[in-house]
Amino acid sequence: MKTEKTAKNQIVKDSPSRSIAKAISWRFIATSTTFIISFIVFNRYTERTLSESIENASIIAFVEFFTKIIFYYLHERMWTNILWGKYWQNSMLGRHLWKKRYRRLHK
Repeated sequence: MKTEKTAKNQIVKDSPSRSIAKAISWRFIATSTTFIISFIVFNRYTERTLSESIENASIIAFVEFFTKIIFYYLHERMWTNILWGKYWQNSMLGRHLWKKRYRRLHK
């Protein structure tokens, strides 16, 4: 989840519909790779015909698509409520030392 602070210091979070859209787009990519890997394994390492390999890989990809999209969505919504790491900034001391080091290196 991407969270930003606006000029008025309001916290802006991803909406649930954005989380669903992200989950679906990622699942298409991930499920395609699962299908390809499953197909290669069934086709190369078993005594199955081409159509059986495609059928088995399709079943795996179909089940994987729907179960993992649910888990991804729940994971995204859980992380949107965790504040740890969202508002990380360099400390004033760190910024001061960095500027000093940068100036010394680029004289």
